Amino acid sequence: MDKVFITRKIPEEGLKILRENCEIKVWEEDNPPSKEVLLKEIKEVHGILSLLTDPIDAEVLEAAENLKVISNYAVGFDNIDIEKAKEKGIVVTNTPGVLTEATADLAFALLLSAARTLIPADSFTRQGKWKSWGPKLFLGQEVYGKTLGIIGAGRIGSAVAKRAKGFDMEILYYSRSAKPRLEREVGAKKVEFDELLQESDFISIHTPLTPQTENLIGPREFRLMKKTAVLVNTARGPIVNQEALLEALENKGIFAAGLDVFKEEPIDGNDPLLKSSRIVVAPHIGSATFAARGEMARMAAQDLLAVLGGKKPKNPVT
Repeated sequence: MDKVFITRKIPEEGLKILRENCEIKVWEEDNPPSKEVLLKEIKEVHGILSLLTDPIDAEVLEAAENLKVISNYAVGFDNIDIEKAKEKGIVVTNTPGVLTEATADLAFALLLSAARTLIPADSFTRQGKWKSWGPKLFLGQEVYGKTLGIIGAGRIGSAVAKRAKGFDMEILYYSRSAKPRLEREVGAKKVEFDELLQESDFISIHTPLTPQTENLIGPREFRLMKKTAVLVNTARGPIVNQEALLEALENKGIFAAGLDVFKEEPIDGNDPLLKSSRIVVAPHIGSATFAARGEMARMAAQDLLAVLGGKKPKNPVT
């Protein structure tokens, strides 16, 4: 029977499938397995079901003796050395599509919360500081009828655009290629990068992390944005230069930000970014709905089994 190492406790929808077909070992701790653990476990297993937090790099892959497949429980796969996997004939799969709507929901939730200073208002109320109604109490930015700029108009970016349409927003997007369907459905307009930064009231990031997109939003880009702008990132943390973001927030270069992802995860509890009242933060929970996470587990398990059974997976990366 094939041996499979699962790097974290995943929803039962996936565990049940694998348990019935493989000899499985699940890493039961809340924190990710260390590199030493990965090096040890990868030696004997035929399959790994991994998370984005697991660095399956060249060193780890070199230690694999029987590995046939890495099924990544995520849309992204920048935690895996794809070229090394190809070299060793190891199939890599991911779980695209299923988390689109959940992540788009969260992106819009962060947008609304940051625009309306919801988190500081919540804390203020809970702490018993609300003594009377005031005309200038927690003033925020209106969302309805404003301009949304989307960086990366793939599945999730397009889903966010559809939500923005319900708020009668003007939608700009920056993408390598035109999106005629998105333009037809929501009236989106393709623009150059700098124009999007200058014209948008809200900016939502949905591009993959690549060498070209790392630090895509830095000091220069923040200077181009409106002082009333709100930045949302549910893609990958390193796309935004966090030091430049903090400076922009502290100097009122932009109004607010909403982040679900960070340069390093988990973010250090003492990071000065967390002290800003102009930022809404979440612990990388874009896909965290019962439905999305359960379906991701099922997809990852089924693709892993397909490869072990000599069949073509539905969602191959390699």
